[in-house]
Parts: sequence; structure tokens; C-alpha cells
Amino acid sequence: MQALVQATPFLRLVQLRAGTICSQGSYCFQVRQLSASKSSRMRLIQFLTVGDQNGVRLGVEKDGGNIIDLNSFDSSLPRTMKEFLEIGDTALETARRAVDCGKYTRCHSEITLLSPITNPDKVVCVGMNYMDHCVEQNVAVPKEPVIFSKFGSSIVGPYSDIIHPEESNEVDWEVELAFVIGKKGKHIKKEEAMDYVAGFTVAHDVSARDWQMKRNGKQWLLGKTFDTFCPLGPAIVTRDALSDPHNLGIRCRVNKEIMQNSNTNQLIFKTEELIVWVSQFVTLNPGDVFLTGTPSGVGVFRKPPVFLKRGDTVECEIDEIGTLRNTII
Repeated sequence: MQALVQATPFLRLVQLRAGTICSQGSYCFQVRQLSASKSSRMRLIQFLTVGDQNGVRLGVEKDGGNIIDLNSFDSSLPRTMKEFLEIGDTALETARRAVDCGKYTRCHSEITLLSPITNPDKVVCVGMNYMDHCVEQNVAVPKEPVIFSKFGSSIVGPYSDIIHPEESNEVDWEVELAFVIGKKGKHIKKEEAMDYVAGFTVAHDVSARDWQMKRNGKQWLLGKTFDTFCPLGPAIVTRDALSDPHNLGIRCRVNKEIMQNSNTNQLIFKTEELIVWVSQFVTLNPGDVFLTGTPSGVGVFRKPPVFLKRGDTVECEIDEIGTLRNTII
């Protein structure tokens, strides 16, 4: 499927950097369909089971749907993804052995899927990081990454409800590619940056536009970090299991209607550049989450603007990674 975004003349340079100019002067980009599954894919999850007094468990989601319970395979493994990633390659090798073993499986009906990472040290977010998103706002492409944050308390699971706060009348959607840091680092070099990535997941950067763009001095933090404003999941897909994280179809649907439909090849600053940039300022730790920005199609820039209301269902999907499905309550 092909999507077209009309461009203003002064943004043709932006478009040429991003992709192709159609003969009519419109900007064109290709959106791929979902790719076939890979048998070698590592999809790391956190989950709960009914009646389990020990709480969170770790697992690997197999192609076909069953879950390998890592804590049943090896009781010495930690119970949270953050601790699992802190162990490093040894923990990942244990997970691969568990998959090869093929035992200790659970069905999805037996579990409640959680966000694949909880209580991260940092949730790093990137604004204005898609070419087509700059086009829809008629603004220049940033020369340096625009960085803000969410609090970890905003994180919820891939199928959890999103609470529409009484304090906002302009709650908006933003599908995003996210990645999770796998090891500690500072002043990371670009050629080594991907070695610090544990994997990729889907994020929904829910945004209260009135608080982001009008109130509190137009600072972004409060509008981005209400409770439940960061669904993540459904799994952390290890980086070697993706064909190319910077060439994946990305889309958002509200009540089944497609609102955003783009490709991660529209990213201005890609994974390596973001790691290099942010690690200048702060030490990155295992479990830190990066939300890499959203493509065009958000509600606030529609004419007239469209915002989420209670009862709406939002689906955020990225090829080869999965889909978040959250209801606004």
C-alpha cells in the first residue's frame, strides 16, 4: 500500500532526503505488509499467571503462540526483565536453551501479558523524529535530536486500559518504535551502539496536547506522563530477529480506522544516533527504554483536530514486532 503526503515547496529538500518525490510533487513512501515469522525470533515477555503468589515471571513467546516459562526452566533466573537484562549474555543464552528444550510451555489463555519492561531507570523520548511528521506540521527537520521524558509510572501492558484524565480534553495517539538498552554504557561510539540494544518493542506515546502545547509553559513532560500514558509490548524482539528495524511498516488505528500509516525508514535520527547522542549526557543502564518518535497522522494536526474519547480502542502496530491494543476509559 502506498501513502501520499502533500508537501509545501520549501520542504522538498526534506522529502528528497527521506525518499521519493512523485511526479505530481507529492511525497511517496512504501508501507510494507507484515513479514513472515522467523523461527529463530526471540520474543521476551513479562507475564502473570493465575494463582501465582510469586508475581511477575519471564518468558519467551514462541512462533505459534505458546509461552516458554523461563522461571520454570531455570529457577535461578530473576523475575523481572530489568534484572534479566542486567545479567547480560548469560541470561539470553539460558533463554535460548529454554526455547530449544521446548518444555515448560504455557498457553496465552493461562497468562496475563505485562509490559515487557517495567520500572526502567529512564524512559527517553524523541520528538520530531519522522520526516513525514515534520511535513504534516510544516516545520524544519531538527538538526539535533529533540529529547524529553516520561516517568516510568506511565508504563502499562500491551492490552491494559488507558485512563483518560479528567484534567485533559485533548488526548492524542502516537505509535512509536521503541528499543530497550541491554547493557550499561556512557559516551558510546556509533559503530558499537547496536551492541547496547537488547531488542525492540512497540510503544504508544499517549499525549495530552493541551498540557503539552498550551499549559505549563508549553513544557512537554506533564502532557506526556499521565498514568497509563505509555503502553509497551507485546514483547521485546531481539535485534538479530528483525530484518531491519529501520525499514518496518508502522501504523495506528483508532476504532479500526487507520490514522497513522508509515515506515520506520522515515526516522531522522535512527537507533545508533540516538544512543550516541543521549549517552553523552547520561549513563545508559539495562532496561532503559527509548521511544523513537511518531510518524504523521496524529490527531492534533488534523483539520479539524481529532482527539481520543472514553470507549475508543487504539491499536499500535509495527511489522515483525506486534500490536498494542488499548481501550480508553
